[in-house]
Amino acid sequence: MSTDNMNTALATDTATSEVIRPKISDYRRHLLICTGPRCAPDGAAQDLFDSLGAKFKAAGLNDGELRVKRSRVGCFAACKGGPVMCVQPDGTWYYNVTPAHMDRIITEHLVGGQPVQELVFHQGPTGG
Repeated sequence: MSTDNMNTALATDTATSEVIRPKISDYRRHLLICTGPRCAPDGAAQDLFDSLGAKFKAAGLNDGELRVKRSRVGCFAACKGGPVMCVQPDGTWYYNVTPAHMDRIITEHLVGGQPVQELVFHQGPTGG
């Protein structure tokens, strides 16, 4: 098939197929957790991420006004002191997020609205 024929075929396929818009439920905050191998090589970050469903449900963060969305990222380029986590839109960056630290972050920051300052290594422009 010539390049012109391939371009025409691609244009036709694209023009005839409908793109479905994704849907996401409303949320108040978005947690981004680095699960890359340099951040927490022992798998602690993935374990932390996997624990969040139950922790959010217990704290009332799985739905409603305080709902928190969570996502894994491959690398923040902040590769020391992991697991590393960022809370958006607050711009609050946490390090050494152990399960016990996560419990404090949930209670004090995500529910109570106050970042856990001794675990914060960077505060973005929104100020928390």
